[in-house]
Amino acid sequence: MRSHRSVGNAAIATATALALCSGAWLLRNGAETHTPPQPSAAQAAAQSGDTGRGDPHPRARRSAAPALPPSPPDRIRIPSIRVDAPLMGLGLTRTGSLDVPPAERRNLAGWYEAGTTPGETGTAIVAGHVDNADGPAVFYHLGALKKGSTIEVDRRDGGTALFSVDAVEVYDAKDFPDKKVYGAAPRPELRVITCGGGYSRTTGYQGNVVVFAHLTGSR
Repeated sequence: MRSHRSVGNAAIATATALALCSGAWLLRNGAETHTPPQPSAAQAAAQSGDTGRGDPHPRARRSAAPALPPSPPDRIRIPSIRVDAPLMGLGLTRTGSLDVPPAERRNLAGWYEAGTTPGETGTAIVAGHVDNADGPAVFYHLGALKKGSTIEVDRRDGGTALFSVDAVEVYDAKDFPDKKVYGAAPRPELRVITCGGGYSRTTGYQGNVVVFAHLTGSR
């Protein structure tokens, strides 16, 4: 049994996903025509319903499915943006930031294996590149995801956890809301993270796109 409960998401340092954000493909081909989609204001959390604890839609708690037992995830699918990718375990770098999948493997995402497994109570974290030097990567279209879209996570126990998207937001690195993204949740929740926001030819992407979702069922 893994020791994820003794570590948890609190170990993750600020601006964890910046290693996803070099934007080498944009640098080589020109940002003007290749910038990935960004979430619109309509997909953000409703401010009147934001509790400040990382739950963009507290009323949705009533529709959350019962939590599943811990089980490592093996695959993530997001049908509406044609994501179907294997998952690898991610740890932390020496500076405390979330590690990232190998950049050369474009259709690979990772999950923070010292934290919550997708489907159990708490906040599970999945991250992946938006692009690499050769072109779009696994989460290139993440910013185009809509509220209510389904995310499917295949688990090693043979089941599939089904999540519904509550919000899609973009944050500048300097304003990344660690508590909102990584904070503990009283129900099974999922965060999917990639690069986004502004783009600089010298430093790459300036922030992150974050998808907030909660468990609605399993099969």
